[in-house]
Amino acid sequence: MSDESTPLIPIATTSTSAASSSNAKKNMYWTLGCVYGATAVAFGAFGAHGLKKVVTDPAKLSSFATAAHYQLIHSVVLLVATRAAPDNKLAAGLFTAGMTMFSGSIYALVLDPARFRFLGPVTPLGGLCLIGGWAALAF
Repeated sequence: MSDESTPLIPIATTSTSAASSSNAKKNMYWTLGCVYGATAVAFGAFGAHGLKKVVTDPAKLSSFATAAHYQLIHSVVLLVATRAAPDNKLAAGLFTAGMTMFSGSIYALVLDPARFRFLGPVTPLGGLCLIGGWAALAF
């Protein structure tokens, strides 16, 4: 049985716990995962409360919620991947690009579809990046 000081995710380095913690904080993908997670919560709250005053189409509201949901899930995955597989920069890069393209394009298309119409094809490319990130974690 482990005590409360045992990490849930084993650290893949041989350095001390304090050094590993500072390395995680210095990792760009760790920072991006934290920022993307925070913005996902903010966008989710905006979509659930403020957006309803501007957008009345239920399909658009649902799309916005889906974008926030995928962003939040993949932010957590990025954080876990950064700790569990710190050398897998391909997976981290694909997750970051995927969240940016997938969720970002949906946010833009819901908020101003006429102005950001050109982003329509970006959404499935972002989805492919997310899928690629999962595949890259496997290898």
